[in-house]
Amino acid sequence: MIVSTTTNPKTNLSEFPQWQPATWDDYCKYRDDLNLENLRLFFNRNYLYTDMGNEGINHSKVVGLFAMLFFIWFDRFSEQTATYLSGCLIEKPKKQAASPDLVLYIGEGVPQWQEGEPRPIDLSKWRVPDLVGEIADTTLATDLDEKKQLYADLEIPEYWVIDILGERVLGFRLDADGKYRQESEAISLLGLPISLLEMTLKRLDRETNISAAGWFARQIATLNVR
Repeated sequence: MIVSTTTNPKTNLSEFPQWQPATWDDYCKYRDDLNLENLRLFFNRNYLYTDMGNEGINHSKVVGLFAMLFFIWFDRFSEQTATYLSGCLIEKPKKQAASPDLVLYIGEGVPQWQEGEPRPIDLSKWRVPDLVGEIADTTLATDLDEKKQLYADLEIPEYWVIDILGERVLGFRLDADGKYRQESEAISLLGLPISLLEMTLKRLDRETNISAAGWFARQIATLNVR
């Protein structure tokens, strides 16, 4: 069943495909409906993706883990400030919108909310994040396809997909031709091997995310960063 672009945003979303033909106005109806505040939304190329956002324990553990890894890395290796955001909505008005699991800004120009303004990050006013990431528990196919294309269209320099079931971290750099290319090292976290992120992720099988983050901190203590 294909949902009409005149769908009422209070419709039971589970009845419809997650990606559906839509207009920007349709997207705004979902975004502005206070009964759907937990809804994760993605819009690109006149298609809308809806995710109810009720994530499980594994997803939550991995989000927490990567927040700690960012802190550990920038505390040790970078003199630049870094801001980590989770669960925020980013928009390029009339064109694209996304709700990444991980958002990282490095340096200056971090979006700041002012009272009375809309809550989403408006990319017509603020620069794009340096890195966004998706935690793939049940969404791996779209994270590597439609969402990957969406973030490329938004011109976000680096995109990570953290595959929980496969215990993989896939890191992509945006090329000059506007397409992502897989890399073995992080771009924003210069000198960090993606393989070390994967090894840290695998430790969640047998320990907590806090102890896994501690292990990561010990591994990078002797890392030679350019």
